[in-house]
Amino acid sequence: MNYEDNEQLELLHHLLGNGHFGRVKKEVKWVSKQEEKFDASEESQGSPAASASQHSSSDLEIRPDTAREQRKGTPEVIFGETKETAQIITMAQVLLAKTGRAIISRLPSEALPAVQEAFREYVMRVREVAHAVVIYRADYVRRSTGGHVGIISAGTSDIPVAEEAALIAEEMGCQVTCIYDVGVAGLHRLIGPLRDLLANDVDAIVVAAGMDGALPSVVAGLVPVPVIGLPTSIGYGMGGKGIAALLSMLQTCAPGLSVVNIDNGVGAGITAALIANRVAQTREHQSQ
Repeated sequence: MNYEDNEQLELLHHLLGNGHFGRVKKEVKWVSKQEEKFDASEESQGSPAASASQHSSSDLEIRPDTAREQRKGTPEVIFGETKETAQIITMAQVLLAKTGRAIISRLPSEALPAVQEAFREYVMRVREVAHAVVIYRADYVRRSTGGHVGIISAGTSDIPVAEEAALIAEEMGCQVTCIYDVGVAGLHRLIGPLRDLLANDVDAIVVAAGMDGALPSVVAGLVPVPVIGLPTSIGYGMGGKGIAALLSMLQTCAPGLSVVNIDNGVGAGITAALIANRVAQTREHQSQ
């Protein structure tokens, strides 16, 4: 082990032993107390959330990363698709208490009424197309960073995943401009909206496409800003479920195109927003 390895290990030890990382164990205990309090109050009220919690494990291990936005500039997102309703609600409660906001992606439709009931005293934003929900504490103020993200979809079937990316970019403080249904089957539809997007100083663009996944390469070959290719699980036969789109984007010859995983709207939105926010920060410094 050389000196650089030792230095990296010392840095890691420092991070894990101090600051937010050093409070992980205490935070877990706090979450457990919150969960017990929540279970008791909901069971006494007989709400839909209480019904959901009766079918969940009593030993849920929940560790939401409440310091992620402060550490990385990206918010914690609760992936709701594979979680029990009670888990989703408990995690959201912790995030609301610590940060003032909870973002839930891929929330099952059947879980929405219980979530709405559990947080009826909070401000709630429901993005139905994306199956996403954002819950805010009354005193929460969403900041504006000055970053500008463009979201483009090839077809209307790609809109749900594109909307997921748009929501995340908005929650990271960006202005978001959406252009939908401009795929390569009718490429003339793209030119005008894309010209307007560039005229409004867009900083990064997410392009969602299924089928052959060609649109991100087309856009990346035309624009002078970073493009994030977002393959969607739309298509027929052998290339269906996003495989053809993913491989097509990875094989692009257009410079400046990066690619996220199939249907990963959250990842695409975060990446674009990180770029846009950094560009906006530079703009602000240059104007001072």
